[in-house]
Amino acid sequence: MDILVGLLIIAIGSLGQSSSYVPINKIQSWSWESFWLVQGIFAWLVFPLLGTFLALPEGIGLMDLFQMEGSLKAIVYGMLWGVGGLTFGLSMRYLGVALGQSISLGTCAGFGTLFPAILGGQDLLHGEGLILLLGVCITLAGIAIIGYAGSLRARNMTDEEKKAAVKDFALTKGLAVALLAGVMSACFNLGLEAGSPISDFVRSRGANELFVLNPVILLVTTGGFLTNAVYCLFQNKRNHTGGEYFSVSTGVLWNNVLFCALAGLLWYSQFFGLGMGKSFFADSPVMLAFSWSILMSLNVIFSNIWGILLKEWQGVDRKTIVVLILGMCVLILSLIFPNL
Repeated sequence: MDILVGLLIIAIGSLGQSSSYVPINKIQSWSWESFWLVQGIFAWLVFPLLGTFLALPEGIGLMDLFQMEGSLKAIVYGMLWGVGGLTFGLSMRYLGVALGQSISLGTCAGFGTLFPAILGGQDLLHGEGLILLLGVCITLAGIAIIGYAGSLRARNMTDEEKKAAVKDFALTKGLAVALLAGVMSACFNLGLEAGSPISDFVRSRGANELFVLNPVILLVTTGGFLTNAVYCLFQNKRNHTGGEYFSVSTGVLWNNVLFCALAGLLWYSQFFGLGMGKSFFADSPVMLAFSWSILMSLNVIFSNIWGILLKEWQGVDRKTIVVLILGMCVLILSLIFPNL
């Protein structure tokens, strides 16, 4: 029963993340680098900070958090993940919400799950390690099937239809960017693993088990924010878009800030939910190790549902839809496989 509750909590957070790019469509008169930076302030600083306050023990301040064992590694991994965050946004620009998130998150699921196990010296050919490896293989199989559905969509659509669904659609460029995004985004889970001493510390000081991961999430997202902020400010200067933050009318400014805040809140909900959900997996080491892949699989499933609702798959033939649904079913299988 605890495992089902944990899966439900992670699923709710995943639904929020998969919905986080919908508010961005409401942004007006801002370039990509401008709204990406503003939503990042909320997603990677403001809301993770609020989540951290739920777990910090009495007498422990933020400066203490940044000086704890594992904090520097978590931030560095976060900076590497920040590269994935940048290219992740570009992958959806070139491939759309459904296909862009599918390829990026699928790659992220595989590497993000296996890297910690390999670095931890776990045997992936026997026992729980083998179950973990098979689960990741099923996840990657589901992603590959969805990727094939994307290629069928691109093959069967005219250029006009592609542009109507995704304005800057570019399959080859998008796939390359999405794969890079997935590999680098896997560093987020490495950051969470590196910060495990911090989780252990706040747990020992009486923090609620539901929130012990939140301080580590803040460290990782802080590193990611640094990478993204440098890039976005560079693009502001390069493209002469730095003045557009306040050159718009007051109404447009408030509109943009509010929708960026909503996008940031929805994005952060995936990791807030991950931390809470993992607390219900305490008696299942395999589910704990596989939780990252579970989150990414759910993100892919929900992002494709959004892709259908946003009509990104409009105009494709029946074969493509069947392949897409088959891929999503395989991903659903990957969620329950470790517990079978």
